[in-house]
Amino acid sequence: MSFLVPNWKVPPHVKAVASTRQGGFSTNEYLGLNLGTHVGDDADLVASNRAQLVELAQMPSAPVWLNQTHSTKVAEVFAPSSEILDADGVYTSATGVVCSAMTADCLPVLLTDSKGTQVAAVHAGWRGLANGIVENAVEKFSGEVIAWLGPAIGPSAFEVGEDVLNAFADFDAQAIDAFQPTGEYGKWWANMDELATQRLNKLGVTQVFTSGLCTYSEPERFYSYRRDGVTGRQATFIWLESH
Repeated sequence: MSFLVPNWKVPPHVKAVASTRQGGFSTNEYLGLNLGTHVGDDADLVASNRAQLVELAQMPSAPVWLNQTHSTKVAEVFAPSSEILDADGVYTSATGVVCSAMTADCLPVLLTDSKGTQVAAVHAGWRGLANGIVENAVEKFSGEVIAWLGPAIGPSAFEVGEDVLNAFADFDAQAIDAFQPTGEYGKWWANMDELATQRLNKLGVTQVFTSGLCTYSEPERFYSYRRDGVTGRQATFIWLESH
């Protein structure tokens, strides 16, 4: 199994990892470490994948999993829980609670305050990002916030229509900078990292780190819904350890 450790500068008791598809027990379209129970994979294999991840990433508890629907809801959790929450973000200020965001092209956003007393994981598809999921998550923090943007579909692979461009440009004219014309009428390449960074900067979050990794262009490393249709899910996690 291989997973990523964010390249950000945060207190040492703030722990974070992002899974890849490498390792795990799933087969066929889901080959590797599929963490999604809702994509058609064998439930027992997914459970084995999740257990392996918890062990190898040295998580203090099983992650809090979300039923993600591209909403702007951020749940607050203060103890480990097996309940699947209807939300697209999860926030905690308690040690030992593993926040998660599951993705297969959408942008995972991790947040912590600079003192390491609060953390959150956010699933940001274009709808959630346009509608304010990042704002709702940052609003729960006090003090200086630091962000990490994990692997997502990259700016040379994410083709969108004018509806997506307008959803962002209507909110902030600067958003047009994150879109490049594809050469086809009404089609644009969208840069999710840049769109998220713009939103974070407007909230006063100036320390924004990014993985720079594209899920679409690395089929052996990441699941990508836009590339494959039927596929698995990776996830990004953050938690607080006692210090």
